[in-house]
Amino acid sequence: METKAAGPGAFARFDLNRVPSPCFVVDEAAVRRNLATLRDVGQRGGAKVLLALKAFSMWSLADVVGEYLDGVCASGLWEARLAREFYHGHLTTYSPAYKREDLPEILRLSDSVIFNAPDQIARFGDLIAAARAQGEVFDIGLRLNPEHSEAEVAKYDPCQRGSRLGFPVSQLRPEHMRGVDGLHVHALCEQGFEPLQRIWASLEPKLEGLLTGVKWLNLGGGHHITRADYRIDDLVVLLGQIAQRHGVQVYLEPGEAIALDAGILVGEILDTFDNGLPVAITDISATCHMPDVIEAPYRPAMMGETEDGVAVRIGGPSCLAGDIIGDYVFAQRPTPGTRIAFLDQAHYSMVKTNTFNGVPLPAIALWNSADDALRLVKRFDYADFRDRLS
Repeated sequence: METKAAGPGAFARFDLNRVPSPCFVVDEAAVRRNLATLRDVGQRGGAKVLLALKAFSMWSLADVVGEYLDGVCASGLWEARLAREFYHGHLTTYSPAYKREDLPEILRLSDSVIFNAPDQIARFGDLIAAARAQGEVFDIGLRLNPEHSEAEVAKYDPCQRGSRLGFPVSQLRPEHMRGVDGLHVHALCEQGFEPLQRIWASLEPKLEGLLTGVKWLNLGGGHHITRADYRIDDLVVLLGQIAQRHGVQVYLEPGEAIALDAGILVGEILDTFDNGLPVAITDISATCHMPDVIEAPYRPAMMGETEDGVAVRIGGPSCLAGDIIGDYVFAQRPTPGTRIAFLDQAHYSMVKTNTFNGVPLPAIALWNSADDALRLVKRFDYADFRDRLS
């Protein structure tokens, strides 16, 4: 996968030595800029926009998110708890499957609970009825697999053959819609307007006669709405058309779009040597701090990389042979103590960090490029590693 980073932006003037290493630095001004774009789309398109916590759950910015968006969406009980503790507005929860013991609390916390298949709704019918009898108010949703692939990488395609995500629309029957208040469709991954347009053109005819009584349609996430080349006006038109044609409230669940180009991961070169090519070890670990570098895989953009100079292979401090971030060009060979930063690391990287090998977690800092205010939000220590184990 290719990085979607647009460039360093305001981070080009940020002094990397102002924070400990390693450290995620998030620009509040950039987050606000993205949120303002998403709010504009929602207002003009008549849609409700929710933050996908799975991509960006920096709850120290929860009040900021609440100024712009209609709520959040969670992927299970713990995210739902986080949502109710810190965030505001509507809460939608979806998981491919639920544990029976978790569902009563999820139903209590959520405004909408989306199930992966009609038989799940039937199997948990007693819990749903019991929650409503106790006065809980929530909608029930059903996730559909539109069976139309647009994802660029097969393993990230929710519509791949054998996908576990969503009920195949070709199997959907009127009886499956009993008790269903809304439908959820998520088939994108870091994509623009055109794939969404094609997915909806493919799906809409298949839903003919099945939307009677449906109150809302959730178009999921994967929308890179805040990217410079996104066709925002066309999205606004499509959202309005769907709502008017079918009499539904439309929801969007962007995740990356909230934090796109809004954060960097700062690190430090610890050592350099030669082994067929120059090699540098940094305190940033691909496997611990940016696992998508290995899982996707992709090559994150490095701030200040030059076109000409010395190509250096950068890897992390863990014992994993594959803990390699990539090969990068420096104007001159870096020395121990050199600070570096990888771009566009606010989304997914922060939520996926781990302490394999006892590698320390990066600190988290909040910077505001508008007034240069800097706050160290969180710094992790040995106890965070120790207390995850037994």
